[in-house]
Order: sequence, then C-alpha cells, then structure tokens
Amino acid sequence: MKPEQIQEFRSFNRFYTDIVGLLDKHILNSKYSLIEARILFELNNGKGLTASDIIGLVDIDKGYLSRILKKFEKARLIKKVDSLKDKRVVALQLSELGKKEFEKLDKASDKQAEDLFKNLSESECNRLITKMAEIRLLMKKGIKYE
Repeated sequence: MKPEQIQEFRSFNRFYTDIVGLLDKHILNSKYSLIEARILFELNNGKGLTASDIIGLVDIDKGYLSRILKKFEKARLIKKVDSLKDKRVVALQLSELGKKEFEKLDKASDKQAEDLFKNLSESECNRLITKMAEIRLLMKKGIKYE
C-alpha cells in the first residue's frame, strides 16, 4: 500500500469514527461504552455464551471483560446459567432488564443510521450498501489471520 493510500484510509477512519460517534465516552447517548454495547449485542444474539466465547468474539482482555461483566451483574443486566454444553461452565444471558437495555441501544443505532442517510435517495442508499459490502470483502482479503 502506498503512503498516500494509507493516509486516505486513515482519513476515512477518522471521518467514520467521528460521524458515528465511536470515540464518544458513551455510545448513542446511552450510559454504555462501545465495547459494553457490543457485549450486550453478542449476549442478545448468542445463545449460552461463556466469557471465553465473548473474548473470542470481541477480542477483549479477560480482565477488562471481567470488570464489564461484574458491572452488568451489579446492574442486573445479565444472569449466569448452567451451560447446556458443559455443566462445569457458566453461560451468560441477558436478563429481562438487559434485553430492554439492548433493545433501546438497537433502536437508537437504527435511528442513527436512518438519520445519517435520510438525505440519500434509495438508489444512493443501495450504492452505499453495495460499496460497504465491497469494502468488507476487500478488507477481509487484506487481513492475515494467524
């Protein structure tokens, strides 16, 4: 990659993180950080996830995840249940309160996307989504998995 391409890539990253507020202390005007919201997402969409599963999904430090999970437990957002796969392992689930909090975040995220693109025509939205898929494909190709 040429230096000017690297600079364009980095410029786009700054633009994107700014436009969706990824550097804000709390995402989507909520009380959650980006990583906390992502963990809530994974718990909502995964069934019977363990802390190890979450570490693999979001690439988070074990100690940092532990602190977040303790915070979630204290706020009654999650509950621990016996794993269906292995009775020695504890699985994590969103509580009813956790599900409600996730739904708020999910709706706020949908609204943010809708607001970002409200001035685009349907054709422009389709072009944008197609280009996003192409970016994802090319970036995956460029990533070397160990």
